[in-house]
Formats: sequence, C-alpha cells, structure tokens
Amino acid sequence: MELTWYGRTCVRMRGKDAVVVADAYQAVVGPTGRGITGDIVTYSHPDDSPLSKARGRASRDGGTIIPGSLEEAFCLDGPGEYEVKDVLITGVRTFRDDHRGKERGRNVAFTVELDGVHIIHLGDIGHLLTEDKLTDIGPVDVACVPVGGTLPPNKAAELVAQLDAKVVVPMAICDDADAAEAMAKFLHEMGVSTPPAVQSKLSLMPSSMPAELTTVLLEPRGKV
Repeated sequence: MELTWYGRTCVRMRGKDAVVVADAYQAVVGPTGRGITGDIVTYSHPDDSPLSKARGRASRDGGTIIPGSLEEAFCLDGPGEYEVKDVLITGVRTFRDDHRGKERGRNVAFTVELDGVHIIHLGDIGHLLTEDKLTDIGPVDVACVPVGGTLPPNKAAELVAQLDAKVVVPMAICDDADAAEAMAKFLHEMGVSTPPAVQSKLSLMPSSMPAELTTVLLEPRGKV
C-alpha cells in the first residue's frame, strides 16, 4: 500500500488492485483534478467543493492502457459498509465539532483495507470517539489525522491513542502560516522530540508494520 498526501485532508491510497482517493476537493487538486485519479473517491464533509466528476483510472490490458477507457470513479460520501473492486470500505458518521455537528456540520470517517493494511481517514473530525464508534471502525494500522482544525493538538493525540494505530499521518488543514505551529504542537503531544524527516509518500505492508507507534510526515503534492 502506498499513501500520498496532496494537502489538507486529501490523500491517495494505492493498492495493488485499486486506488482510493479521499477528499479530492477543488481547493486542493484544482477544478479538474488533473493528475490525480482513483477507482474509488470518498468525501468526508459536504461544504468544500468536490470535483464535478471524479476521474477513474484507465483500464489496462496486460499493462497497456486501453484507449478511451477512462471511467468515472465510484464515489462515497455517507456512512455504510461497501465493497468496491474487492476493497472493503466502512463509512462511520462523525462530526466536525464536539457538539454533534451543530457548529460545523457532519463528517464521515472512512476505513479502507488495502493490501492487508487497515487505514482510517478521519476527514475533518472535531471530537474524540465513543466506544460504539471505535467498534464500528475496528482495528487500525494507519490513521490519517487532521491537525490545525477544530480538534486541539492534545485531543488529536488522544484520538490516535483511542484508535491504537501503528502509524499516524498528520494532515495539516489550516493555512500555511499556521500549519508549522499546529504540527509542532501535535508532535509535542505525541511525544516526538525530534521531527522525523519529511517523506514524499508512505509505503507499507503488513510485514513492514512498525512495532511501536510511528509518526510519518508527508510533503503535500499540492494542486496539480
């Protein structure tokens, strides 16, 4: 499984059989989304502008792209259990504040299983999780956690502990001027004294899972 961060809450998760893109909003990937494609696209919250038509991947015949075969991606934006292209996905209802969405609205956290790795993309979540929600989410290997939004750094670190994740990928969702400070506070709460080197992508398989909780910093791909 290969994970790339495009900025804010937009990530791409590439498995050997399918590609899942989370939160491909125009503010991150541009009005056409050119350069980022996936078989499945998830949207965690409704008030950003999603692509008008999410792009799917081209079909291949023995590694050769079939001309004119680009298909529309399968889009998910609500709670439920799904199986698309042999990928198991669960959408869990959450909120963007600590008052059941009364201030900032609803959110959906999506769990994705790719190549035996269980990833949770928390979107723009703004609260800790109840035991019922943790049961719905199930085991977590990689947690993509928003940093710099409604969720304070200490609560974000507590959320990671709730999920018992092995790898955490913080997603800075605030303006660039505030992102460095928000990330520094989150790393402090995570007990990371020396920030890890920034990587272009995260490549992970069940056999290479770290023994202890590891924080991975990714550089944003930005608009394409």
